[in-house]
Amino acid sequence: MGLSLILAMDSSLLTPTINILKVAIGLGMVIFVHELGHFVVAKLCGVKCEKFYLGFDIAGLKLAKFVWGETEYGIGILPLGGYVKMLGQEDNPARLREEIERAKAHAAAEADPPPSGSAAEKDTVNADSENQAALDRELAKAQQALYDPRSYLAKSVPKRMAIISAGVVMNVIFAFVAAVMAYGFGVEQLAPVVGAVVPGAGAWQAGVEVGDRILQIGDTPVRTFMDLRSAVSLGNNEDGVSILIQRPGENEPFRLVAKAEKTGLAPTVGIGSPSTTVLRTPIPVLPGTPAAKAKPPFQSSDRIVAIDEKPVSSYAEIYRNLAAHSGQTLAVTVEREAPQQDRSQADTSKLEQVTIQVAPAPMRTLGLVMQMGPIAAIQANSPAATSPLKPGDILQQIDGEPVGDPMTLPDRLASKAKDRATIRMSVLSKNAAEPVEFELTLRPMQPYDSLVPPDGLVSLPAIGIAYEVDNKVAAVTPDGPAAKAGIKVGDVVDQAAFLRPSDESLRQNGLEEIAKDLPEESPSIDLASGEFTWPYLINRLQVALPDTRVELTLSSGQPVILEPVRAEHWFNPGRGFVFNDEEFQQRATSLGDAMRLGSRETLAALTVCFRTVQRLLDNQVSPKALSGPIGIAKMAYYSAAEGSGRLMIFLAFLSANLAVLNFLPIPVLDGGHMVFLAYEGITGRPPSERVQLSLTYLGLLLLLGLMVWVIGLDVGWISRH
Repeated sequence: MGLSLILAMDSSLLTPTINILKVAIGLGMVIFVHELGHFVVAKLCGVKCEKFYLGFDIAGLKLAKFVWGETEYGIGILPLGGYVKMLGQEDNPARLREEIERAKAHAAAEADPPPSGSAAEKDTVNADSENQAALDRELAKAQQALYDPRSYLAKSVPKRMAIISAGVVMNVIFAFVAAVMAYGFGVEQLAPVVGAVVPGAGAWQAGVEVGDRILQIGDTPVRTFMDLRSAVSLGNNEDGVSILIQRPGENEPFRLVAKAEKTGLAPTVGIGSPSTTVLRTPIPVLPGTPAAKAKPPFQSSDRIVAIDEKPVSSYAEIYRNLAAHSGQTLAVTVEREAPQQDRSQADTSKLEQVTIQVAPAPMRTLGLVMQMGPIAAIQANSPAATSPLKPGDILQQIDGEPVGDPMTLPDRLASKAKDRATIRMSVLSKNAAEPVEFELTLRPMQPYDSLVPPDGLVSLPAIGIAYEVDNKVAAVTPDGPAAKAGIKVGDVVDQAAFLRPSDESLRQNGLEEIAKDLPEESPSIDLASGEFTWPYLINRLQVALPDTRVELTLSSGQPVILEPVRAEHWFNPGRGFVFNDEEFQQRATSLGDAMRLGSRETLAALTVCFRTVQRLLDNQVSPKALSGPIGIAKMAYYSAAEGSGRLMIFLAFLSANLAVLNFLPIPVLDGGHMVFLAYEGITGRPPSERVQLSLTYLGLLLLLGLMVWVIGLDVGWISRH
């Protein structure tokens, strides 16, 4: 019923309200089916169920309740789960028996009432009577919980095990049903294609290229981009990640071994998500860029079909064309829907082709040349791989001249690389007294760094190295922004922040609506800690709104504000185009196919949770990667916005994870109860009260600590960096 209602809500025009309602129903269903499992099996075993609640009625606070038969049903004020209260379930049998004996002993001691006399004595007698009545009620309740045939404690160990495990079983069933329905409805999936490669990362070192299709990770087939991410982050990466690749233009697939590095919250090989040849909706181009200024304007859903009259059929071809002609004006031909009035009676085609001239995009700079850092990585099968170069070396000279600005070096060598020129390099190795010189033949490769993470490097494709760029000033461009601000050689930049353009600038550029969704202040970029790098800062600057200023804080504590300028001979190949993700719809062709896909999805979700716990324990995945209830709700909302199929897949994943987590052998959780029951089944008696109480408090403390941790991550009290 709940799943059908979610699907019925699907629409091409989803409003935030509908999405929120879908999420509420979906998350409520995950909790409901878990508690329903406990409830139904308990009833079948003859146990009295006193309460059935979604959420927790802390201090008696609840949103709604009603009584039907012997059970109180309700919705608690705290929406972090739910519970079924069974007669005797949460009481320790050993403690119950002790309470009964204590109550009887107390009743015997109080059997002879004190003589009546003064008013004070009468009050004492009345108070004792009230205490005795309360004690009698506790005794009656304890005796009922222990001896009532409908008590949970009165049932056999196998029946109690069935009741406890029913919630987990229901979550697995729900995950399967949700996944089957998702594939019946159709699920949009990211294709397992390389859309970008991070400079210096494992995939870059192994020689992975934009446009490569990932077929397998190890022996595991890769069907979606999420399969790729999961296989890398949760796999055993000690010997590297074996990747089976199908490269466009090559007949046979081949294997590469990439090193996975934990540069963030989990291991990665540095592969970015894939793109298509279609410009994104609703923002096809970045404001202020040559693509945004081109006439006629580019439109959402435009498909690029040719560049300078050469047909292109994939994003990889567009990427290489943009890189090879970064300093030239390009004629970009797009295919789009023709206006109705332009269609003749003879030609009813809805599509037309439009050619648009797009100027080069000079890079924004701050007038600073930063110090060249050491080589961090060397690419396999590159000129550098067969040279004396090694990680830690620092480039000193090229053809007898200083290397100059490390940010512009790739562009400067690109023109020489076209002719496969041989250059003479001077390199200083660590702990060496003098530089070493040698010759190197360049290769004519023209990729560019379209994906630069916070700890990003600069790649030199002509040689096959990736190097660091320090945050220490090596030179200042005369009359540039930095020179005018008084920055000098030797200064060190510790912090940077982007300053929002003025309201007047936003109005002039027609960006008021876009700016409404932007924060008033951007978070500071901490260069001093090494968490962020200068290449990342410069890369971020290229996509900032027009007239964005940059505030730098020097190591002396002096803040300076710079207005970026355009470079003369250094260009941004991307030019401001924004492309759609490459997705495909995975939809079952029959009920049998849907069940096959649903089974595979459910099994994958169950194993992902196990592997996540394992990788958390061996520190391969950071605890900061976890999400709490707020994070889960956000992910559910984003999934709902992508369609009901995607939401169903998320709910299947969540339900499967809830099943696994609930069955961990932690007291308070279902798995902990199963451990106690297993002990009772083997020994014929429950664990001692002291053991149960100690382990229960330990489990409760662990869960409360985990809840504080994940909520702290969700709301930003704990940094994820």
